[in-house]
Amino acid sequence: MKAAADAVAASRATDDADYPLFHVAPPVGRLNDPNGLITDGDTYHAFFQYTPNHPQRLVYWGHARSRDLTRWEYLDPAIVPDSRYDRNGAYSGTAFAGEDGYELWYTGNYKDPETGEREATQCLVTSPDLVTFTKDAANPIVERQPDGYTAHFRDPQVWRDTTDNPHHPDGAYRMLLGVQREDETGAALLYRSHDRRTWTVEGEVTFPDTDVFTTFGYMWECPNLLRLRDEVTGDDRDVLIFCPQGIHPNREGFENIFPCIYVVGELRGTQFVGTKGHYEEVDRGFEFYAPQIFARGHGDERGEQPLLMGWAGNAGEDDQPSIATGNWVHCLTVARELSLRDGRLYQRPRLDGLPTTVAVEQGMTTTSCALSALENSRSWRLILELSDTAAWEIVVGRQLRITYDRGVLTVDRSTSRYPHGETRHITLPQGSHQQVEILHDRSITEMYFGGGVLAFTCRSFLDADSTGVTLTAPEPLTLKTVEIARAD
Repeated sequence: MKAAADAVAASRATDDADYPLFHVAPPVGRLNDPNGLITDGDTYHAFFQYTPNHPQRLVYWGHARSRDLTRWEYLDPAIVPDSRYDRNGAYSGTAFAGEDGYELWYTGNYKDPETGEREATQCLVTSPDLVTFTKDAANPIVERQPDGYTAHFRDPQVWRDTTDNPHHPDGAYRMLLGVQREDETGAALLYRSHDRRTWTVEGEVTFPDTDVFTTFGYMWECPNLLRLRDEVTGDDRDVLIFCPQGIHPNREGFENIFPCIYVVGELRGTQFVGTKGHYEEVDRGFEFYAPQIFARGHGDERGEQPLLMGWAGNAGEDDQPSIATGNWVHCLTVARELSLRDGRLYQRPRLDGLPTTVAVEQGMTTTSCALSALENSRSWRLILELSDTAAWEIVVGRQLRITYDRGVLTVDRSTSRYPHGETRHITLPQGSHQQVEILHDRSITEMYFGGGVLAFTCRSFLDADSTGVTLTAPEPLTLKTVEIARAD
């Protein structure tokens, strides 16, 4: 803990011109997966994989909290890798609201210094108030992987089945884990418990109506399960989100080193039925991985749609401009409100502390427009509804070009300071080019099209003097709606 505190005290991250204003970023060092996302009354808590003394690979759980998902307060790390079972890192996991407080479930990583053999265990930290944290004396709670699996056995999600679910009527607790079989194929594994201290293997998640997921990559990371009511059909459906490493689908997309996908169906026992082998990427951007759903905590009676945050990064891409300028790297996406429409996941950003206002350009018909309200701004939110047109281009600053031309979106950051990936082409769902929402926060840009049917995250790292937004089109288009909010 002292090592982390000393690193933060010496940090220059928040003085860096690229440090985001409304995205969660590390106080110092490296950030990756979101962990333990949970609400507590009117407060949102975001834990995250955190390496304060980067490039030393000793992973803590960092901790930030917010009441509006916009302004984040950073607290001391919640989990410190100071025990034998997590000596080589407190790896990813989730939060659960227990009877007397909160529980953080995570994977302890230990690597034998002589043999190099890895041990992965599932561990527990308890907290009465999400301020003080205590490792459970019985750790590790789940001591090793079952027979037939390697030590790539991690990222627990813990929840309680509701008694009104006809497929799981007893209200037992369940734990979902990403695993690798001994034949080096990936899967998800379910455990079951009645007290959250003694767990028994329930079995692999299987897909009886398809063989697509039988040998689907070599490891599944960060599985998350949530239940949504389809707004079109009215049916309750389960959505399984996970990151299968090592897949190479023969279709558009899946261009990052590891993808993140979702499948829609229904979990019955250990069988996930109704997918018909269909899966989609959660986010089509250059940087997106390991997303997690916010668990509902004590005093959360808002009944809001489920929220998700992801890591705006990729494995092996730590050499970024912010290391030199502020000794920090990576950030999380903003929280996204999730809904399901006709079997497709929709995502809309939630930034309660950044309300938009209508700009004067609303209703204008033009072929070229500079949004003056964003002049000299490097952190903002923009919502556009455009008349139907065959083509348009939005330029953020001078270095990020977002172009739509007859069904294809092109994002070009080739002239930015970011060293990984330059241009990407995406086929947009029909009609989604008319609704555009962009969040730009110094060195990260998120885009949402068609009311959230497609999301695109990228690190942008524009020059400090590369500000403003322009919209051009080869033919006149009408700005039906223009909403703008500045964070700076």
